[in-house]
Amino acid sequence: MTTTAELVSGVVTNRVKPLVRWGLTHAVPSRVLKDGADKGDLQARLAVEAQTLSPEEIVELFSQIRAQGPLVRSKFSYVSVDHAVVKEVLSSTQFRTGFPGDDRPAISRLVQWARREGLHPVEPPSMLVTDGDDHTRYRKLVSRVFTARAVEGLRERTEAIAADLLDELAARGGPVDLVAAYCEKLPVAVISEILGVPESERANVLRMGGHAAASLDLGIDWSTLRTVDGALDELDEWLGKHFDHLRANPGDDLFSTLLHATDDEGRLSERELKATAGLVLAAGFETTVNLLSNAIRLLVEHPEQLAGLRADPSGWGNAVDEALRYDPPVLLTGRSAAENTEVAGQRVGEGSMTTLVLAGANRDP
Repeated sequence: MTTTAELVSGVVTNRVKPLVRWGLTHAVPSRVLKDGADKGDLQARLAVEAQTLSPEEIVELFSQIRAQGPLVRSKFSYVSVDHAVVKEVLSSTQFRTGFPGDDRPAISRLVQWARREGLHPVEPPSMLVTDGDDHTRYRKLVSRVFTARAVEGLRERTEAIAADLLDELAARGGPVDLVAAYCEKLPVAVISEILGVPESERANVLRMGGHAAASLDLGIDWSTLRTVDGALDELDEWLGKHFDHLRANPGDDLFSTLLHATDDEGRLSERELKATAGLVLAAGFETTVNLLSNAIRLLVEHPEQLAGLRADPSGWGNAVDEALRYDPPVLLTGRSAAENTEVAGQRVGEGSMTTLVLAGANRDP
């Protein structure tokens, strides 16, 4: 029989923890950044206004940050739009992924208590936030499967999927929503091939992945967080069953191979396998949707560029790189200093956060 104490504990876990986590990781930071933006802090403006500014206005904001130096100290962190600084920090072993812990013991304990225990693309054991020896072991096993040759082997199948989707669009006739009918369907189909997802399950994977992708966003509202948590829990459960099926019925997909990949230190744990699959789905899906839709819009807005590519298709590889540079699917990322260090002549203390504006670095004169 369930005791009163157990019932209360369950309510706290299911209701209070997510609310506290939302407050600490979304509501409070959003409010603080909004206040900072109202006072003119450039980093806060970038975080708050990015969704509403025109491309020209965002580029102007980059210019204002750049005018203050290669590494700017804002109220919230260091921030850089300088190509050399961004490249240095992203490549440095003196910086780590994820956000630094709060140096106030009570807040730090509260954050740990409220942390989500299930699947999440930016929570351990996700490769995005795993450093040191664990990251080396993790990456070595995944890289053993996701080799350049294996990924190249997906090219023909990817081209076939892309062609089939275009044929479907042509058969419809009339206007279509390209994001829903093409940009979303292409990556989820290719990711499904990688994960060994059968055709009958792909719509469900698209639904879960679409919700889970929002977990990478800052400042989501309470309702969205609950939807995201539900999708991640559902994905966690589905992956467990899917992996059991792949172990019993391995295919020629990359995940069937990864499930059995081993080295001298063993193989990936069930949680690490789920985290890798979740990362491929959540991070690989939304970024590809954004790249495809951004690139299509750019080509429509610059018909002379499209005409040049039609006349000389050998330029498509460069066109993809240029779309990534000119309007990247990810605006910025962050790193925290693992130790006291120096960047662009400035001392950056251990635990300090550095916001790296990828889109700004791509526009470095």
